[in-house]
Amino acid sequence: MMAFVRLLVFVVLIELVFYALLSIYIRSLRREELEKEWDSRHPDRQGDSSARREFVRRSMIGFRKTLRARLVGLVLILPLVLIATIVILVNYN
Repeated sequence: MMAFVRLLVFVVLIELVFYALLSIYIRSLRREELEKEWDSRHPDRQGDSSARREFVRRSMIGFRKTLRARLVGLVLILPLVLIATIVILVNYN
């Protein structure tokens, strides 16, 4: 049982690293899309400006909520459930 707990702790630590990296990557992709959208809508005001930064900031507020819910479900919970299920099936059947 102690080995199972150690395995779960190790898996959670690895998942947290993947969660952080995946979160940063997906947010940067979305931010880049928003910056391109701003540039296409305002061809006369391309480049870094305070209005562009405010547009990106406001657009990222709603995105952050949906992103975290999806990532937690996929990256943190699903592997733990699968590992626990496999261990139970192998050891107790």
